[in-house]
Amino acid sequence: MTIESTVCEMTATAMRAEIAAGHLSAREVVSAHLARIDAWNPHVNAVVTLDAEGALAAAARADERQAGGHPLDLLHGLPIVHKDSFLTAGMRTTYGSSLYRDFVPERDSLIVSRERAAGAITLGKTNLPEFGAGSQTFNTVFGATRNPYDLRLTAGGSSGGAAAALATGMAPLADGTDMGGSLRNPASFCNVVGLRPSPGRVPQWPSASPYNTLTVAGPMARTVADVALLLAATAGSDARDPLAIEQDPTRFLNGLERDFHGARIACAPTWGGLPTEPAVVHALEQCLPVFADLGAHVEPACPDFTGADAAFQALRGQTFAVGYEAVLREHRHQLKDTVIWNIELGLRQPATAVVQAERDRAALFARMHAFMQTYEFMIGPVSQVLPFPVEQETVSRIGDTPMHNYIDWMRSGYYLSLTGHPAISVPCGFTAEGLPVGIQIVGRYRREHALLQLAHAFEQATQCWRRAPALPN
Repeated sequence: MTIESTVCEMTATAMRAEIAAGHLSAREVVSAHLARIDAWNPHVNAVVTLDAEGALAAAARADERQAGGHPLDLLHGLPIVHKDSFLTAGMRTTYGSSLYRDFVPERDSLIVSRERAAGAITLGKTNLPEFGAGSQTFNTVFGATRNPYDLRLTAGGSSGGAAAALATGMAPLADGTDMGGSLRNPASFCNVVGLRPSPGRVPQWPSASPYNTLTVAGPMARTVADVALLLAATAGSDARDPLAIEQDPTRFLNGLERDFHGARIACAPTWGGLPTEPAVVHALEQCLPVFADLGAHVEPACPDFTGADAAFQALRGQTFAVGYEAVLREHRHQLKDTVIWNIELGLRQPATAVVQAERDRAALFARMHAFMQTYEFMIGPVSQVLPFPVEQETVSRIGDTPMHNYIDWMRSGYYLSLTGHPAISVPCGFTAEGLPVGIQIVGRYRREHALLQLAHAFEQATQCWRRAPALPN
């Protein structure tokens, strides 16, 4: 086995321990991942901007710091890739838009600066759809990202490049964003872990909509423990984000082991009747005994999501209008149709639509909060569909049910975005054709650590994450 295979198949936590023990250098780790990128990226198109020279230089500095006896930071020597919607000082940031094809910012987004301050080494940027719109990763700048388990299919989105990079071992850690499922959907499609934290858990700056609770930043990795590690490095208060949660982020370094005997879990295999492909439901049902084996009580139950669809569309439209009205006015011909539709929805919808959306969201949160007093966790599918052809921009129907817009098929994701409860996608199985399926676990309000504990216990019992994709010939 080559050092590339040995290193790139390690978890981030194991890699960090080997570096700390002196068994691996940061330069060896970075070099191994650069070799893996050379081998895999031409097939999946996940890493769209690469800085090999900068990564090797940063690794050398990390090794020198360790040799000098300095304390090692939390992510010391660990390679990371950043979603191409995050600013990276001195490195191209395109947002997946031809308008920003050559844009090189002078500062980092807050999450990037925290990752670098914790010792992570930037390899490059990962692909996303134009302005992060949609759960299918393609754009006119870089093209589409393909699913490493079947190159004919999509990796999901909008953090699709991150998920594909993780699944193939091109990086052990990645960051992303989630409005309607963008950390969770690609994780499910690519057999990795994606956590949508509570709004404010990972503060965001700069932001055009600092009071927007729908869009969050968060961690992705191959295992739950690695996600917890990255969360610990990126969470914590910051006065520039008015939603930032003032809690010590080191809580996420506490042990993930826990006894779940007696824990009550609500199971909603179609989130209350959403059209869902049978193979997705089957994969979910196949893994339910795992929770019983952990000692938990699993019961069929689902909160009332009445009003969620109209509320999400209205609030999403408002967010797009706030962020991209000027772009639409000045560069309409360079925007894809779905982005135009979302911006115009926000600009043209009546004030009564936004008023009703806020009323419906308030009622939904109240119902969800009451529901989660009975159940500590809730489980259901991440995505209502399996990965679909990469040439297909969106899902037009599920079974006999037509979809009314380009994100209608992601209600299983955005219903939970509305409530603000933390949710995680964890690998739960594969179809007969070898396609990954994830399970979505939802925790109580702002209780990420307990959520990570259940996700970790499930992961340890199933070991689905270990089934890596095969490198094409």
